[in-house]
Amino acid sequence: MRLRKSRVQLVIALVVILIVLSVFTFGKFGHKQAIEEPADLTAPTITHQDPPPASVAPSAPAAGISNENLNTYPSEQFDVVVIGSELEGLYLARAAADEGLKVKVLDPHKAFGGQILQSQMLFLDETRDDQGHLLVQGRVKELFDGFRNAKIRKLSEFTSYMNKLILNIPVESGVTMNEIEQLKTPDNMHKVASIVYTTAQNEKKKITASYWVDNSDYAALISRLDAKRLPGLEKFYGQKEIEYMSAGMMMKFKHVDWKKFNTTFNALKPDEKSKQFGGGYVSDSFAIGLSGMTKAYHPSNDRLFLRGLNAVNQRDGEVLINALLVYTVDPSKPESIQEAVTLGNKETASILGHFRKTLPGWEHAELGELPTYPYVREYNHYEMDYVLKPSDLLSGTMFWDNVSIGGYPLDLQGTSANKWGIEMGRPDKYGMPLRSFLLKNYENVIAAGKNVGSSAIAYGSTRIQPNTSLAAESIGVILGQVHGKQKLREITPDEMAKLQQYLAAHYQIKLTGITGTNKISGWNEEEIRKLDSGEITYPSYVQTRKKTAVK
Repeated sequence: MRLRKSRVQLVIALVVILIVLSVFTFGKFGHKQAIEEPADLTAPTITHQDPPPASVAPSAPAAGISNENLNTYPSEQFDVVVIGSELEGLYLARAAADEGLKVKVLDPHKAFGGQILQSQMLFLDETRDDQGHLLVQGRVKELFDGFRNAKIRKLSEFTSYMNKLILNIPVESGVTMNEIEQLKTPDNMHKVASIVYTTAQNEKKKITASYWVDNSDYAALISRLDAKRLPGLEKFYGQKEIEYMSAGMMMKFKHVDWKKFNTTFNALKPDEKSKQFGGGYVSDSFAIGLSGMTKAYHPSNDRLFLRGLNAVNQRDGEVLINALLVYTVDPSKPESIQEAVTLGNKETASILGHFRKTLPGWEHAELGELPTYPYVREYNHYEMDYVLKPSDLLSGTMFWDNVSIGGYPLDLQGTSANKWGIEMGRPDKYGMPLRSFLLKNYENVIAAGKNVGSSAIAYGSTRIQPNTSLAAESIGVILGQVHGKQKLREITPDEMAKLQQYLAAHYQIKLTGITGTNKISGWNEEEIRKLDSGEITYPSYVQTRKKTAVK
């Protein structure tokens, strides 16, 4: 019996060993076959990065994922994946979807809508040329027309507009990107193949796409790739530490008698307006400036500053103001974001008291709903195939691969080194090339909105919403037109001309046959170099240059 029992145990042990060996062999070689790429591509390189800021990630971020289990999660395939839900990049998503592409939005923030819905940055800046002609084109024009005509002013109205923009486009908010799978192409470019991410429900997924679009306010994707950061405003101001343009905390008030505010202000003589308010402008819809009144307010913290007003009458006694600046905010750090919200919203309550005392029609004003996120103006600038410079803007340069016609002053909002900020010049209008939205050395990564390829100084103008919204929509259309035929970088000037004709015919987007005034005509190379580096401030230098020329 003992001998028979020993034999049975020996047989069982042998069977167990054989099963283990077969599982190991299949796991080792079967997995290798599953991730093996075609012969013309090298093996994938997986980047291992920390989860994004806790403020935008699930409460329990997942640990890093190794190569061995990349293919063990539910997988989806899309033509275009947009990272982030800022307004500008959603035009790319909409256009690509309308052109027949399969599109998805992955948002690292817990709530949808970026600076529009979460920061309540509902004061829109139009772009116009020197003659006052409106430069806003494409789908974004509906939004700006609605804003100007007082039909889209309240948060609910902006929400309805943005929901329409993403109709039938899947959106996942609150995601954490765990792993980014990258490949090297035969021409030594990089290519993002897939992303493993964790959903807000703590489920891991894998997504693949032909193109990836960074549409976030802190370069959520690009900052984790092999991308080159360009010098920022710290170089211009001679600072040792990196600092971005001030963030804004939008101020919301209710029970304002706007009619009294408007009529009382405009009944004053010019010298009285200047004495009481520091000048400015008030209409049925807007109040601009009044910086004398804001200068009289002394913030409770050195990181805060109340500049001139950008106020909009939202109807029904509700008013929204973009004027409160918070310095040294880093949008990639959750603690910095939370500090800005706490500081700004607390200060808004104090500012309300100042407005009640100094502004007619504000005697009974109260606080409205306050934002839970700051209006982020700027983050790092990364190198694209072409980086726009101040000289491009002020010379009115147009490019063969124009995807937008831009305009707006080079408006550098304040930093702790220069609290009022500075204007570096006013272009007439200028072109924005496709190359300024293609991440350098990457085959399939597109920048949108705040991530535009621009020097820190040129960014004062290029950042404005109509400029990058039009670019995003144009790129979305182009992606649909070249899908399955060629890559964006392979588009030739002749092919681009045909695509621009298609945009004009089908989307009423005009990108060619436009001339911008060259405001630096006759400047020599050294002057242009100094303009681009910030050594020359155009508004002051051009006057000096004219006087020198007269002599």
